[in-house]
Amino acid sequence: MAMPLRQSVRVGTYLFEQKLRKRDKFPLIVELEPLYACNLKCEGCGKIQHPAGVLKQRMPVAQAVGAVLESGAPMVSIAGGEPLMHPQIHEIVRQLVARRKYVFLCTNAMLLRKKLADFTPSPYFAFAVHIDGLRERHDESVAKEGVFDEAVAAIKEAKRRGFRVTTNSTFFNTDTPQTIIEVLNFLNDDLQVDEMMISPAYAYEKAPDQEHFLGVEQTRELFKKAFAGGNRRRWRLNHSPLFLDFLEGKADFPCTAWAIPNYSLFGWQRPCYLMSDGYVPTYRELVEDTDWDKYGRGKDPRCANCMAHCGYEPTAVLATMGSLKESLRAVRETVSGS
Repeated sequence: MAMPLRQSVRVGTYLFEQKLRKRDKFPLIVELEPLYACNLKCEGCGKIQHPAGVLKQRMPVAQAVGAVLESGAPMVSIAGGEPLMHPQIHEIVRQLVARRKYVFLCTNAMLLRKKLADFTPSPYFAFAVHIDGLRERHDESVAKEGVFDEAVAAIKEAKRRGFRVTTNSTFFNTDTPQTIIEVLNFLNDDLQVDEMMISPAYAYEKAPDQEHFLGVEQTRELFKKAFAGGNRRRWRLNHSPLFLDFLEGKADFPCTAWAIPNYSLFGWQRPCYLMSDGYVPTYRELVEDTDWDKYGRGKDPRCANCMAHCGYEPTAVLATMGSLKESLRAVRETVSGS
């Protein structure tokens, strides 16, 4: 399963419009970071390494909404930091939803049950809860006991109140096909979340833990084995079929990081949220003034082991749109999943 049918139609229409306008670079989803502060200290995250003064900053609502509107992207992923620590995060979400942007609010869920009353269920809105494994494994990854149990309780309560709930799971070289299968089975079958995102961990330079990230061949072997036995078709994965092919080594793509740009307290980050080669104030400057051809595996040594969705999911989506066979395949999976 890729994404809900309504959302697939909206994104497909948007991509067709870009083609008619002959635009070769455009945003598919904006990664919005209205703050860097967080209530956890995950070893795989480099966002909380900023100075105390930066961690105290909160992006104004008008600035956050304005950046998304400037880009024209149909979807927004709000991250951080922990977005629920932003005192006006519900207003940012409300204004984006009112403009029919598909909004995913990424959260570790520690504050979710306390904040649910601030939000309204909508087909344009979903909570995206980060779950990196079952209880012991997840709590170890976030360096705090009890986080897994709170996240599970928050997911159940959010679903009870009518919210769409998705999950995002990052896997490291300490994972095995079995640990991946176990957590995705739990999320898919026991918790019955609406959709799941998965990602191989990438060793970007600000992350404190540089020892447990996956290489390309490790990633392909890990997901090939985890997807075996019909798991890939059974799980409600929020990815295009071609991106899942990419993860298990059945397809390869160039990086198109311009399609999932990052906007943070410092502006539009060049070239993606995992690498910091400077910031610019507008999306147009990001697209037009960045030498995109120098990034990606085989070009920049920092990209050697990257298979992150921010660079390769949009390439897979564009490849799908450019192929009748792959488009029909994606439609079949979307309809069957819905």
